[in-house]
Amino acid sequence: MGLIARVRKEWFIIGIVLVITCAKLAPSVGVKGGPLRPEITITYVAVSVIFFNSGLSLKTEELASALMHVKLHFFVQTFTLVFFPIAIWLLLKVLALTAINEWLLRGLQTVACMPPPVSSAVILTKTVGGNEAAAIFNSAFGSFLGIVVTPLLLLVFLGSSSSVPFSSIFSQLFMTVVVPLIVGQVCRRFLRECLDRRKPPFGTVSSVVLLMIIYTTFCDTFSNPNIELDHLSLLIVVFIIFSIQLSFMALIFFLSTRKSSGFTAADSVAIMFCATHKSLTLGIPMLKIVFEGYEHLSLISVPLLIYHPAQILLGSILLPSIKTWMSGRQKTLTPI
Repeated sequence: MGLIARVRKEWFIIGIVLVITCAKLAPSVGVKGGPLRPEITITYVAVSVIFFNSGLSLKTEELASALMHVKLHFFVQTFTLVFFPIAIWLLLKVLALTAINEWLLRGLQTVACMPPPVSSAVILTKTVGGNEAAAIFNSAFGSFLGIVVTPLLLLVFLGSSSSVPFSSIFSQLFMTVVVPLIVGQVCRRFLRECLDRRKPPFGTVSSVVLLMIIYTTFCDTFSNPNIELDHLSLLIVVFIIFSIQLSFMALIFFLSTRKSSGFTAADSVAIMFCATHKSLTLGIPMLKIVFEGYEHLSLISVPLLIYHPAQILLGSILLPSIKTWMSGRQKTLTPI
């Protein structure tokens, strides 16, 4: 693959590096009260655009075929929104005894509270021939469920900024997340044929807006002289993230491939990706709302920024092995 093709493919990851670098070089541009006025343009406009875009792009009309697979959906949502956050909470009790930066550890807990992503789990499931309909359903359903469950989990495990009362958090979530999402879905009903024909770059739009949010978040960090990033802690957190993903994927593979589970090989693949992947697109805006006023918000966001490319990288590396396993299972089940 040529350099230009590689840059086009990985432009979002490169973009994250660039916006963090820009924030380091000129933090005054994106801080509160600065030229970008992020307290308005990011907190309200950018977040609303992301969720309106999500509502416009989610093909909920295609989910009927997967709706009745209740056991699979229950497994995925329970694992990602109940087991995952509790398991990480217990792990952090141990890691808190180490010298790892406490705000990065809190960031690991925020990762655990996030819903599944809208795209990456579906793409990887489709690539290996897994149950794509189930992946689409759980990604979409998890996104809607996450609007309510994720803020609650964040408040339960981490608390919130003392300057933002509980009622204010949820009123802001409703206005910038729920309302744009519903408006997007309503617009989709009238524009469905046009959208399917023209195929607008929904993913690109959300990614660009997300880069703006990441930029202003790190501007706040680099403009605060009291915050220092421990590079050793950062490297350890990267290792922990990859270890968590591999461990949870192995656990799900073990549970979902047992004969007593009742899941097919295609189901197992969908479960493995949907239950272990976490949404950056929904996560960063929610953190911005729930932890508004936290001076360490960017450090809390770092593990999620790492988790996103890590889950795609790890999934891509495992694709050949999963494809081989799928082929073997299909041959075993095919009558001679």
